[in-house]
Amino acid sequence: MGAAMMLPDIEVPMSATTQPIAVDLPKTRWIQLGLGLIAMMAISSPQYVWTLFVKSFQTTTGAELSAVQVTFSLLVVLQTWLSPLQGWLVERFGSRLLITVGCLLSGLGWVTSAQIHGIWGLYLTYGLFCGVGTGIVYVGIVGLMVRWFPDRRGLAAGVVAAGYGFGAILTTFPIDGMIKSSGYQPTLVTFGIILGVVGALAALGLRDPSAGEVAAGVPDHTPRVVADVAPAAMLKTPVFWLMFVMMTMMSTGGLMVISQFASFSKSFGVADTLVFGLAALPFALTFDRITNGLTRPFFGWVSDRIGREVTMLIAFLLEAAAIYLLLAFRDNAALFVLLSGVVFFGWGEIFSLFPSTLTDTFGTRNATTNYGFLYMAQGVGSVLGGPVAAKIFEATGSWMPVFAVIIVMDVITALLAFFVLRPMRARFLARA
Repeated sequence: MGAAMMLPDIEVPMSATTQPIAVDLPKTRWIQLGLGLIAMMAISSPQYVWTLFVKSFQTTTGAELSAVQVTFSLLVVLQTWLSPLQGWLVERFGSRLLITVGCLLSGLGWVTSAQIHGIWGLYLTYGLFCGVGTGIVYVGIVGLMVRWFPDRRGLAAGVVAAGYGFGAILTTFPIDGMIKSSGYQPTLVTFGIILGVVGALAALGLRDPSAGEVAAGVPDHTPRVVADVAPAAMLKTPVFWLMFVMMTMMSTGGLMVISQFASFSKSFGVADTLVFGLAALPFALTFDRITNGLTRPFFGWVSDRIGREVTMLIAFLLEAAAIYLLLAFRDNAALFVLLSGVVFFGWGEIFSLFPSTLTDTFGTRNATTNYGFLYMAQGVGSVLGGPVAAKIFEATGSWMPVFAVIIVMDVITALLAFFVLRPMRARFLARA
């Protein structure tokens, strides 16, 4: 790949990550990390409990499953494909204002979707408001935290990404119970208001680090960035596009499971089976949020020590094995719940590994906007894992082809990380 690896001419300032780090870093950044965690938890439910509302929205709109699932894809597409613009706005107008607005928009999406009667109303409320709102918050907080923690990027990105995975733990059973007792519309209004306000209050305490607060001196085990690369220059590099393709393939599998979980668990006949006295579907959704949250700081911490690509190899192969076993034991409700958690433990770490790898490679100055471009890969994955997967199921009458494709993509991505991305990044950093 020698000739293809020629880098564009980049005129960039030296990154702050090349400066010495103070041994005793300010405690302020840990407060910022906590506030970012809370805000992320507040915006996670529109994506992670979406599957609980699908049947109700089908009944209200009279639409087919694939048409309703377009809402989920629209949410993720807007959340991701607008993220470069959202990242630029955050860097231009400040984290506090934009993230506060994003939290309120996310809550508004739920409140307004309770009033719709047709499929386009669903797209323009749940899809539009929740997509734009969660996108601003997600890319803004991740970009902010990799600047506050130059010495622990994997861990910091993992912690706030864990908030996005953990948030629905607190809401899955209450939302499922309220839908059954009061209907889906009061549920959307009540939780939309609560989550929007909680997220906005946390966001009001966020701020960008000032000069000297995180004067960094990166320990020996942390990768060093030699230059800050602007978004336009980054987009000309093969290493960025390889990461984009890899994140797309990994996003597809996890987003398919998230968006279609209720559908395929019912097809397998385990959704309403009791496991430890609880219905398997909400039990699995809650357990999955735990593992989906834990994996992000865990593998982020691991990658800070053994390297990003080695960690990707391990985690992505774990994801492939977990999905295979989920299918193999799909008739056993208890194992189905347990293995669904392993699936998310092998998937959720992409939201700590990819942003930290990107920042290691292209620097911190444009971290929010740069990650916005990479985050667009999840939007592509949502289309493949949402309506495309639903269409394949409708055409074949089976979920097996969908799961088979995902297993293959997981394995390919794991091998690309170690055998292609690792040497490619090494050559890029050597030349930069």
